Amino acid sequence: MSNVLIIGATGKIGGAVRQTLLKETEDELTLFSKDAAQLTTEPSETAFAGDINNEAELDRAMKDKDVVVVAVSDQVDEAAQNVIKAMDKNKVSRLIFITTMGIYNEIPKSMGVENLKDNPDLQSYRDAADLVEQSDLDYTIVRPGKLTNGSVNYEITKKGEPFGARDVSMNSIADFVKTAIHNDQYYAQESVGLSTI
Repeated sequence: MSNVLIIGATGKIGGAVRQTLLKETEDELTLFSKDAAQLTTEPSETAFAGDINNEAELDRAMKDKDVVVVAVSDQVDEAAQNVIKAMDKNKVSRLIFITTMGIYNEIPKSMGVENLKDNPDLQSYRDAADLVEQSDLDYTIVRPGKLTNGSVNYEITKKGEPFGARDVSMNSIADFVKTAIHNDQYYAQESVGLSTI
């Protein structure tokens, strides 16, 4: 059992991770989001309505955690900076940080999906990944393809390898994150792409 902080718990990916952990583990979950007060929680959960840019709120949510999962979609680089600082302060080392595909220009043109060189909106995700990689944390960066619904079915590509497909299910992302939570060596110090097989 792990004490897991999910930052962005009310988003699509954070919600999928939450549901997978509830169904398949005995983990204690802290659900951190501006909208967390609207959640109906299970006995193994604590909802924490907070702002990732508020150092005191982030510190309170981080207390006594084993793993931090970050699944945010706004100001991702600022989120990375704040989370890294809070984790160092609270002596939490395991971080699973969700970014997006394309930040290393790894998507083949045949997929019709833009890379960073074509889409400056991805820069915040790339900057976040760079900050995480430069940290002293035991991190895994996850770069999912375009989100779909569906069953668990994915392949993993490493940084520098081209993406195999353009889509991946949210359940697949959640399955990967669950494994990484319970095995701190699972793609540790790596940035991995997830796409449908």
